Amino acid sequence: MIQELVFATNNKHKTEEIQSILGNQFKILTLTDIGCTVDIPETGNSFEENATLKSSYVAEHYRLDCFADDSGLEIEALNNEPGIYSARYSGIKDDQINLELVLQKMEGLTNRKARFKTMISLMKNGKNILFEGVINGTIRQVPAGDHGFGYDPVFEPLDYTVTFAQMSMSEKNRISHRAIAMQKLIAFLKGQANPS
Repeated sequence: MIQELVFATNNKHKTEEIQSILGNQFKILTLTDIGCTVDIPETGNSFEENATLKSSYVAEHYRLDCFADDSGLEIEALNNEPGIYSARYSGIKDDQINLELVLQKMEGLTNRKARFKTMISLMKNGKNILFEGVINGTIRQVPAGDHGFGYDPVFEPLDYTVTFAQMSMSEKNRISHRAIAMQKLIAFLKGQANPS
């Protein structure tokens, strides 16, 4: 029997990515699937806090085990911005506008180091367990590729010559920050490892 997992999101891109990583081991249920129409506020000061706010809301109000993620891009030369504000860096949730703002702020900067970071909060049996995924890379000066979402067209992972947006979903899901955190979550759920 396939185990069902509630993922505290209605983000179609994230859901597809996570389901692709999980394969047929688990079936993902979104907030819509469980009848949650609330836009759960992300008022934390870190990825950990925001992920926990979302997972604990579902656990508390729906009495369901749940996981949530908070992810973002941290650029060294911009003091780790956009960070937790990655999805609304420009003040609105618009991938293209946010990406353009990052490129504008990066103009003339030689330090292009950046990393994508994911924190997953799993609320299971009343306990909160955290899983981290990080991938280092650089910010391209010009976007490339039409796959993925968010900052994928300008993020080139370390040791690669293509951006996330130039990779297929299966390629990206082998190395991405979200994949790294999800593999830790899956291993934990299967009882193969302790969180770290």
